[in-house]
Amino acid sequence: MKFFDTHPVNLSLQLAPLQRRRAALLMGLLACLPGIALSQATTWPTKPIKIVVPFAPGGNTDSIARIIAERLTQTLGQSVLVENKVGAGGGIAAEFVAKAAPDGYTLLMAAMPVMAILPAINKTNYDPLRDFVPISNVGSNPFVMGVHKSVPANNVQELVALARKSPGKYNFASGGAGSVSHLSAALFVNRAQIDMTHISYKGGAPAVTDLLAGNVQMYFGNFSELVPHMAGGNIRLIGVSSEKRSSQLPQVATIAESGFAGFRTVTWNGLMAPVGTPATVVQRIADAVKEALAAEGMTARLQQIGVDAIGSTPREFGDTLRADIAIWSEAAKAAKLKME
Repeated sequence: MKFFDTHPVNLSLQLAPLQRRRAALLMGLLACLPGIALSQATTWPTKPIKIVVPFAPGGNTDSIARIIAERLTQTLGQSVLVENKVGAGGGIAAEFVAKAAPDGYTLLMAAMPVMAILPAINKTNYDPLRDFVPISNVGSNPFVMGVHKSVPANNVQELVALARKSPGKYNFASGGAGSVSHLSAALFVNRAQIDMTHISYKGGAPAVTDLLAGNVQMYFGNFSELVPHMAGGNIRLIGVSSEKRSSQLPQVATIAESGFAGFRTVTWNGLMAPVGTPATVVQRIADAVKEALAAEGMTARLQQIGVDAIGSTPREFGDTLRADIAIWSEAAKAAKLKME
């Protein structure tokens, strides 16, 4: 009597069904992972988003933030709120966002001076390249050079010739030491190799007032500051700081084409997120910004405050940031501003 089979048992055949079941289960789980990631990307946002503005309400940066927030609310299907955090030249807002959770719900309406100028002249608690992820450059605006009617110059070349003929005779106003208007003019004076005295004011408004009165001879300002006064006859606009002529002032030559190739000082406002924000979320916001800017009437609304709509990609915005850090570092040296 045989109590057991004397033939060898093929264990591999007995284990094969179990192994196949385990392998199938593992493959099923792996197949689900892309779906999980995709689900997270497509469900964002699930709560309101906050855009932090580094300046007080009413200025260009604040206006741009509120205009784009209104459209993003419609595009993303969640409320996009604007919060102003003022102080330290914009540094308080930048530091706040840099330390926020990198989940896409706290964004910075970054302004060029906060990202490219402030870190060049002051010690800041944030690094514009290491602590932030560029999302999209919403809009930019160049500056325009205005001179008082008493200055016998109709273009940049004539102003340079006058200044070289009479060193120290002419001065230029700014909205404050280290301001964009100051550094733009300082960079121009340095490249033109002319001698002009800097007169600093507490903001652009008093600088424009003294330009109109003839107390200062030249001022680099926003379009919204100077263009409204052009028709009054007290000032002439003789140069634009962008690479190309502005559609708002097509008759005014750029400074670059006036004998100073490569001259470019342009301010911008764009959305940035804390470093570590998922790439899928960053791209979603960038796409939403582009869609929002393409909506009817958006270009006109921005042009009313002297801003040209952009809607760049994250990579393009990053390139702009790096280029401007180099430009404004040079300008800070020209203005002899030391890091404090």
